[in-house]
Amino acid sequence: MARGHLKRLPVVDDDGCLVGLVSRGDLLKIYLRPDEDIAEELRELIMAELIPAGSAAVRVHVSDGLVHLDGCIPAPSLNDVLVRVARTVPGVVDVTARLDVEVPA
Repeated sequence: MARGHLKRLPVVDDDGCLVGLVSRGDLLKIYLRPDEDIAEELRELIMAELIPAGSAAVRVHVSDGLVHLDGCIPAPSLNDVLVRVARTVPGVVDVTARLDVEVPA
């Protein structure tokens, strides 16, 4: 759409009949989320669903859709999981992670 300088595209069904129009704005809305909304969703996903309670301390910071994760995690394999999950959240542009593995005492 950008290369063709198109603002709208037709949406057709399997028979080629027009069923609607989609605009650039419609397609980009998902990326126009406030950073704090993205950060809150990530905190909930990470701390409530991916990391066992009390086993890690991961901080989430989002700036212009860029996610920064830092802190300590209980296992090195969790690093890739957290980055992949963060990339699936609508509005996330990219993810950087500085996560240290917590060595058991």
